Parts: sequence; structure tokens; C-alpha cells
Amino acid sequence: MQKLFFLVCGWLMVSSAIAQPATGSAKTDYADLVNPLMGTDSKPSLSNGNTYPAIGLPWGMNLWTPQTGRMGDGWAYQYTADKINGFKQTHQPSPWMNDYGAFAIMPITGAVRFEEKDRASWFSHKAEVSKPYYYKVYLADEDVTTEITPTERAASFRFTFPKTDSSSVVIDALDKGSYIKVLPAEHKIIGYTKRNSGGVTENFKNYFVIVFDQPFDYVYTYKDGQKTTADEQRCDHAGAVIGFTNTAKGQKINARVASSFISFEQADQNLKEIGSDNFETVKSKAHQIWNEVLGKVEVSGGSTDQLKTFYSCLYRMVFFPLKFYEINAEGKPVHYSPYNGKTEPGYMFGGTGFWDTFRALYPFLNLVYPDIVKQMQEGLVNDYKEGGWLPEWSAPGYRNIMIGNNSASIVAESYIKGLRGYDIETLYQALLHDANNEGPMEAVGRAGVKYYNELGYVPYDVQINENAARTLEYAYDDYCIYTLGKALGKPASEIDIYRKRAMNYKNLFDPTHLLMRGKNKDGQFQSPFNPFKWGDAFTEGNSWHYSWSVFQDVQGLINLMGGNHKFTGMLDSVFVMPPTFDDSYYHGVIHEIREMQIADMGQYAHGNQPIQHMIYLYDYAAQPWKTQYWARETMNKLYKATPDGYCGDEDNGQTSAWYVFSALGFYPVTPTSTEYATGAPLFKKAKIHFENGKTLEIDAPANTENTRYVQSATFNGKPYTKNYLDHFALQKGGKILIEMSETPNKQRGTTRGDRPFSLSDTKN
Repeated sequence: MQKLFFLVCGWLMVSSAIAQPATGSAKTDYADLVNPLMGTDSKPSLSNGNTYPAIGLPWGMNLWTPQTGRMGDGWAYQYTADKINGFKQTHQPSPWMNDYGAFAIMPITGAVRFEEKDRASWFSHKAEVSKPYYYKVYLADEDVTTEITPTERAASFRFTFPKTDSSSVVIDALDKGSYIKVLPAEHKIIGYTKRNSGGVTENFKNYFVIVFDQPFDYVYTYKDGQKTTADEQRCDHAGAVIGFTNTAKGQKINARVASSFISFEQADQNLKEIGSDNFETVKSKAHQIWNEVLGKVEVSGGSTDQLKTFYSCLYRMVFFPLKFYEINAEGKPVHYSPYNGKTEPGYMFGGTGFWDTFRALYPFLNLVYPDIVKQMQEGLVNDYKEGGWLPEWSAPGYRNIMIGNNSASIVAESYIKGLRGYDIETLYQALLHDANNEGPMEAVGRAGVKYYNELGYVPYDVQINENAARTLEYAYDDYCIYTLGKALGKPASEIDIYRKRAMNYKNLFDPTHLLMRGKNKDGQFQSPFNPFKWGDAFTEGNSWHYSWSVFQDVQGLINLMGGNHKFTGMLDSVFVMPPTFDDSYYHGVIHEIREMQIADMGQYAHGNQPIQHMIYLYDYAAQPWKTQYWARETMNKLYKATPDGYCGDEDNGQTSAWYVFSALGFYPVTPTSTEYATGAPLFKKAKIHFENGKTLEIDAPANTENTRYVQSATFNGKPYTKNYLDHFALQKGGKILIEMSETPNKQRGTTRGDRPFSLSDTKN
């Protein structure tokens, strides 16, 4: 009986601890709250994130990941897989974009073998540790444990081998042109891979160097699948196997790995990031860096699951774009140019699509991490000087995917929000250039620009796909150009045309349906019109998703729809309609459609970007409590720090940025304005430590699962009723105190002066 009593008491204590909200403190290990496996339970037909466990440093040049798929397969790591065939250095921003400059390392025991299918080993998530700064897994078939820890351009590997007379490491430089050379006297392997998915010049190479801490007992190289005893191979598919005889049980063999897009000499230079540090020291330093970056935002007073979700999302937000520059022997930043194939001075970044990330990812970086954004802006200057255009999707150079000219938002927002010290004049000229020209591919410059500039829209019937979506995004981009030009003191004769074009969204508004609709060259709306048809005039969505893409002038859209009542009724309809869809444009159900269909939120397709801001539009129409309700509902329902934890493609931090902003209680509907639309915080307490030394506290002490509404708020002790927060006011620091309630306050935030920025509300 006594034993039973103590068991019951112990169980109750554990249960009570689990049920209690998690609290943060100065000692919180933010990095260890992250689950890099969030979103990895994905496949082409259904994305729960389409992520992989990325082991690296924030904005590092290289990432590492275990590889369960075939080399060259965009789905590098799938949670449901049961075999690992290599540990890959990766730069992949998305499975749809695939990788560039990848090579793989894999330990094996027993018979020497090279091919993926032959070297693949069973593993279990039960024997896997995945942290942002550290990865460890037991490879069952080999009886080997592999560990990885990173620097920005290098990594330390540690292999723990069993007692055997043959312990080997495979180095696979992949196909499509590669080179390998073994230097036994130096315990070293050098090589390069030319494999890429586009966006580079013909001379592209990723040079790598691998240095072991023990001499090799045997060496083999592989030439297009043929095993040889030569020390060097240059062919389509080169590789090597180096080995150690008579390893003892538990024997650890270490390798230091670095790479460069410039040369072998620069790869050696990059290896100095590790220097003489042992594995544990590299790991400790990486761990510290992650805690410093994640600790810029402290949240507490939520459940453990909510904390894990928040920091797992923040982890995804501080990878892409990856640094594409290196530090030379003189300590200067240099980069291989994917545009001209030369080594050029200065910064460069690669691996992001502005169609996704202009919405919330870059606004968050500008708010919390502006120093790295300044480097990114300098990198954009180099993109333009070396390539002649700004990238819209870089991986690492221009890629022909998605629509819009959203580099305008990326450039304008940073300057409007106070970043200085880079060549903004060149970037402004780049915006004018790209806004008025068709690029070398559809996704650079503006496809259909002649029609857009003459008619005020891209017509439906001139063989330019996704024309309505292009028109809506070009109009927002024109607002960005106008706003930047105004801030730079450009003459009205130069910039007023862009203010006028920012209103081009009105040309596609169909007053019959109160929705956006494709329009033919003759001025007639395209017919027949099915507002549930995905694609066609729109991009990865339908009219119900894209009709809200008037970021710059929500009040103007409200006016077109007939006022607040009709506007909020249309917003409400998104959530109550069934998830009807027409997939005829795609000739099948694409994964974005399926993700909307199964979410049980009507037509609200949060798994893709075009509609993600729509929840915050109630703020503009005197019903902010509905923003508060739906933001909390979306956070609760569609996000969790689990392998199936996203509701669609994570997309380089954008879908994560929606969650992080929303959990803090505000969101950048109009990135290039200085105002954020407000929602309600998820946590009892949040602190944002700005790079200017100021700290903003957001306190909601009564916040619980059931209190999702803002009853009242004060900002630095003064009552605050507005449905927006100003960027510069936030950066001065201070305290926002929010009283939460189980029932909405339908009087707060309902006056004309409480609504966020809209261009229609401004005179110039």
C-alpha cells in the first residue's frame, strides 16, 4: 500500500509539472527548445513544412542534413524514412528549388562499398538527436554513431566506430561533374562538385576539404561507379572511400570539413573557422551563438509545446537567405558571382524567394536583426551590379519561378525602417529599371510590363499566366517604389506615376462578385469566372485568396466592397465556405489545394502565402476582435513543433514568421509602411531585445487558453486603443501591458483613427 501511495504521489507530481505553463528565465536554453524535425513529415503530394533538419549557424554559408532520399532528390530527409545514406552539405532553400553545391559523407563498416543503396543504414528516431547546433544518430547496420556540429562555413564530424577490421568513410562528390583527390600524408581529401539546379555560371564549383585526425590505412577512389586504387579522379561522378583497420570498440575518429565556392585555397581558409577547436568546443560555441540569436526574443508564460513551437519557428527564420560570401586571408568579404563566374569583393546572399518572404520574414529581420539585413542590402547591390537585375528568387542566382517584382518591398522597407550605410541610390535605380522592363526570364523584372504600364493591368488574354496576381503585386511594388523615392527626396515628376500605379488594383475589382478577376485586353472581365478556380489568373490560389492582396490600401479595398459591413462579411465568408476548389488549370490537385481542403478552415489557405495577412484585415474595418480570434485559432490549430507541425510549405521562414509575429501580437500587413496591425499575444510575457540596446516588453498576465481577446491596453502607461503599432515607437523600447479577456471588447479599436495605414487615407 505504501509503495502504491508513493507511486501515485509521484505520478501526480509529474502530471502537475507537465500541466503547468512553462516559464522563461535568463537561463532558458532557447536552442534546446527547437525541434529541427518540425515539418519533416512531408512529401510532394502533401506538405507539412517540406523542411529538413538543418544543422548550421544563423545565416551560415552551409547547412548539413542527414539524407534519407536519393542524392539529387529535393526531399532530402523524410521523417517516415527508415534509412540514412549520407550526411549532406546542403544549400537547399526548398525541395521545389532543389540543391546546389552538395556533397555527402557516410561512415560504413565491413565490406567497402560506395553506391547509396549499398551504404544506406537503418536508423530510428529513438536513437537520433537533432538540435540546431548538433546532430547525432546511430546507424544500426554499421554499428556507428555519427555526430555533426557546425561553424558558418565548416563543420566537425565525430564517428564512433565498433571493434572491426574495416571502418571506412565514404566521400561522395555526386554526379554532374565532380573531382576528388586523396592526400594520405596529410590525412586529407579535397574535391569539388559542380552539381546544381540552375542559377549559376558554367564554371560553378563547390570546393571542399576534409581533414581527419588519424592516418588512413587504405584508400579507394571511384570513377563513375568503378572502384580504383588511384588517388585522384575527375569525371561525371567522383568519390572516395578512406579507411581504418582494427578500430577498437568506441573508437572516435574526427574529421574537419569546410568548403568554398571560390577555390581550394579559400576552402582551407574557411577551415580556420574551426582551427584547433575540438568537437566539444565547436559544439559549445555553436550552441552559444544559437542562444544569443534566439534570445533576442524571450517569451514565457505559455505551455511547453507553445514555447517549442515559437522557438522552432524562430530557428527557421534565421537561416535563409544563406551567406554566399566568404572571408579571405585579408579579412575581407569576397564571393563567387553566380552571374559572371568571377570572384568579386563584398557581400552576397542566396536562397530565398521574395514572393514568400517580403510578407513577414524580412519585416521581422528589419525589426529584430537589422545588422544582417544591412549586409543583405549590400548583397543586393552586388546582385544588380554583376547581373544587371535584382533577384526575385535566388538559389543562388536568378531562378525562373514565382511572380511579382517584390525586391521593391525588400529594398524599400529596410530604408523606410531606418537602415543606412549602404548604396541605396544604386538600389533605387535598380527598382526603377526592373519595374519598367521585362527581364531575361519571367521571374526577373516584370513580365507583361508593357501592358501593365499602358492599361493599368496585365491582361488575361495575352498569354501571360497568373496575370491578375501579377497586377496586384506590381501595384504593391509600385507603392514601395513611390514610398522609397519620396523618402529619398526624388522629384514628384519621377515618383508620382508609381503612386498612381499603386492604385491599379482597382482595375481588376469586379463589383458583381466583390472579388478580383482577370480582365481581357479590351477591358472586359474574363468569362466564365469561377472564384474557386486555382491558378489561371492567380498564383497558387484562387480569387478568394488573392482578392485581399492590396497590402498598400486596405481602406481602398473596403471602399470598393461597399464599406466595413460588406467587407467584414466577405472576410467572414472565407472561413464559413466549404473548401470547394477547381483544379482544372493544374490538371490535378496540387499540394497547396489539398492542404487547404484538409485544414477545416473553409477557404482559408494558410498553407500558402497569398492569404496569410488576411486575418489582420478586420483591424481596418472596426472589428479587431475577429483578428484576435482567428490569429489565435490559426496558431493553435495549424502549428506545432512536431514532424507534421506546419500546414503547408514553410518557405524560408515566411510561414514561421507569421506565427512568431502573431504570437507577439502584431503583424506587418504593409511591410513598407512603419505600422504593424495588431492582434493579441499568445504568451503572458515577451521581451524583444533590439540591436539599439532598447528592450520592449509585452505583458499579458491574464493570458490563458481561453482569453484570446484584448480588453484594454496601455503603452508605457498610457491607454492605447489603436489597431496598429509603429515601428519606431517599438524600437524605443518600453512596455505594452495588455488586459486579456474571454469575451471580445467590441468598442475598442473601432474608430476611424484606430485603423492602420492605407494609401487612400494619405494625401500624398
